[in-house]
Amino acid sequence: MLPPKALLDVLSSQASRLFSSEGSTPRSEVEAQLKVLLQGAFNKLDLVSREEFDSQMVVLARTRARLEALEAKVAELEAKQNPPAD
Repeated sequence: MLPPKALLDVLSSQASRLFSSEGSTPRSEVEAQLKVLLQGAFNKLDLVSREEFDSQMVVLARTRARLEALEAKVAELEAKQNPPAD
């Protein structure tokens, strides 16, 4: 993973190279080149898609619910095994 400063340096140098080209570049071509540049930078980062994030959140919520149920069951069994002394 690229450190943030290095990523910004790469983006800056690529953008200045893109905009310093001789002649005027049509807007659509600049947008396409910038999109490719940003996609390349994002690929170097450790990012996940929104869909993958959402699916992992569902798995995490399900796992937490099961863990809470198991903890409650263990507490119940411990209480039965070691009744409180009066």
